[in-house]
Amino acid sequence: MFPVEKIRADFPILQRKVNGKPLVYFDNAATSQTPKIVIDAIVDYYSNYNANIHRGVHSLSQEATDKYEQARIILQKHFNAKYAYEMIFTSGTTQSINMVASGFSSLLKKGDEIIVSALEHHSNIVPWQMLCEKTEAILKVIPMNDEGALVMSTYDELLSENTKLVFCNHISNALGTINPIEEIIEKAHNVGAAVLIDGAQSTPHMKVDFQALDVDFYVTSAHKVCGPTGVGFLYGKQEWLEKLPPYQGGGEMIETVTFEKTTYAGLPHKFEAGTPNICGGIAFGVAIDYLNSIGFDAIATYEQELLEYGTQELSKIDGVRIYGTSNKTSVISFNVGEIHPYDIGSILDKLGIAVRTGHHCAQPIMDFYKIPGTVRASFAFYNTKQEIDVFIEGLKKSIIMLS
Repeated sequence: MFPVEKIRADFPILQRKVNGKPLVYFDNAATSQTPKIVIDAIVDYYSNYNANIHRGVHSLSQEATDKYEQARIILQKHFNAKYAYEMIFTSGTTQSINMVASGFSSLLKKGDEIIVSALEHHSNIVPWQMLCEKTEAILKVIPMNDEGALVMSTYDELLSENTKLVFCNHISNALGTINPIEEIIEKAHNVGAAVLIDGAQSTPHMKVDFQALDVDFYVTSAHKVCGPTGVGFLYGKQEWLEKLPPYQGGGEMIETVTFEKTTYAGLPHKFEAGTPNICGGIAFGVAIDYLNSIGFDAIATYEQELLEYGTQELSKIDGVRIYGTSNKTSVISFNVGEIHPYDIGSILDKLGIAVRTGHHCAQPIMDFYKIPGTVRASFAFYNTKQEIDVFIEGLKKSIIMLS
């Protein structure tokens, strides 16, 4: 039996009320909630060893440096990177993607091709469009079908000797679709292309093995996995990180500086200019340890139960259409008849139920379905079937009020 009530006690925010109602938090795909052990780690840093890292000989600086680098090792081991220095701390998924796009601006030439999928978040579309404008490379798109899955036969046709980069999310934030990244990576490598996987939605739900995937770049954000906002990482194979130029200049990323010439530091510091989010990095490691203490297999099994139950109950309501019915994780994106999703979300909020509405920063998906957006209920391991029941009753009330 999954100990959900014991786990819920770890999350202070789950005890609060919204609009006089117990909070039902179903916006986990946007950001997960934070357990007390992670909050305590942040407080501990600022209370006991707040200092800049890598630069000081005094005790506080050394303590902060040790904790920060221990967090990097926690991430390396969890994701099975070959080396700790392949894990670059960033402000999150978006910055990580932009770092790679910026680096490749000096490696691409006119006529080179890059491929993205139709299921991408804007953060994995716009940087590549900007890259193509700079380099005159050509952007191609793997299409999706009505089930919300990628059309892999077209991917085969898009790949060529001109393909230099392939970008795809592991899981769609808008639909929950789990993409066949193993196949995507292998086929890209067969034509000599590098692959970046956006793991913002996958890392909360499964344990990812970078070496087994043979992925070139993988990115995610801590706030999706019970950590703080404003921190994430870029994983890159050593050979690729050494090829890319630094993203920013400044302190920490240098070896020597004169007015005539600067030489850059080795990995990971080459990509970590300036003072980082020190407590964020430390808390990221604590969050990963917390999730591992529960177990990702147990989390995945329980969240699958929530997905199946939520899908079953939603499907009983007349007029509901669920978008994304392929192999997926615990996300249900839906509409009810002609009712605007924003209106449903607003009424649910009055009932203490937090869902996301809109295009979810994935406008091309909404354009494919010819809709303005959806209501998205996304479940985490600390949610319950009882909360789904409250959500279903709230949705029925919303429909009556809006019909």
